[in-house]
Amino acid sequence: MNKMISMMVIAIAMLFSSNNTFAQSNNQQRLSREELAEKQARHIAHDLALDDATTQKYVATYCAYQKEVWALGPRVKRHQSENATEAEAEQANKARMEQSQKILDLREKYYKEYSKFLTQKQIERAYELEQQTMRRLARHHRQSTGGMDNRRSARNR
Repeated sequence: MNKMISMMVIAIAMLFSSNNTFAQSNNQQRLSREELAEKQARHIAHDLALDDATTQKYVATYCAYQKEVWALGPRVKRHQSENATEAEAEQANKARMEQSQKILDLREKYYKEYSKFLTQKQIERAYELEQQTMRRLARHHRQSTGGMDNRRSARNR
């Protein structure tokens, strides 16, 4: 009987330790947004066939740009309730315009930075690759949320 109890205790201990190990490995797979931005920048630099020194400059500049965009806060939602007043709609429109202007200002600032070490064609290609990545991530997000965004936007059209 004592042997049976000790075997059960060992089995339970092994079960808990394997669950903790599994949980830790899942947490390690999820990248922070800083790590994701760096990984994306390195991918773009690789696609542009940049040398090591230029890759370092590009990654640092791209990550700095992303941090400034994140500091602006979340994007202003486009979905307005049908019961919104004219004043609320105007306020939401102005907030979106202000956010867009801030992003445009950042893009212009970092375009000047990129121009110091990239050619104009490289900058253009980098923007294209960034947009492809954003579309892919948005598509992945829509699929993982079960297409809820698509149903909402179709309903609001």
